[in-house]
Amino acid sequence: MGDIPAELVAARASIDNLDAALVHLLAERFRITRAVGELKAAKGLPPADPGREEQQIKRLRELAVESGLDPEFAEKFLQFIVTEVVRHHERIAEETRG
Repeated sequence: MGDIPAELVAARASIDNLDAALVHLLAERFRITRAVGELKAAKGLPPADPGREEQQIKRLRELAVESGLDPEFAEKFLQFIVTEVVRHHERIAEETRG
């Protein structure tokens, strides 16, 4: 199989570091969105905010283009996260009502 080139080892180490950073950032994002969900539930607001979601998708697509990232991928990524956040908010709202 041969030795792995040093450049490949270094690139993989950078990828590993970025993956760790992404996990930490997502964890922080979900901590904040949990607080948002609790606030929404306490104020009787709906778990989802389609207007806000639409603004965020537009904003993220623009950032993706500026960064050289496929905006379709960026939108799918955000939609995946938003779907999970809304699911959490729905659960929080149920717990608050229950």
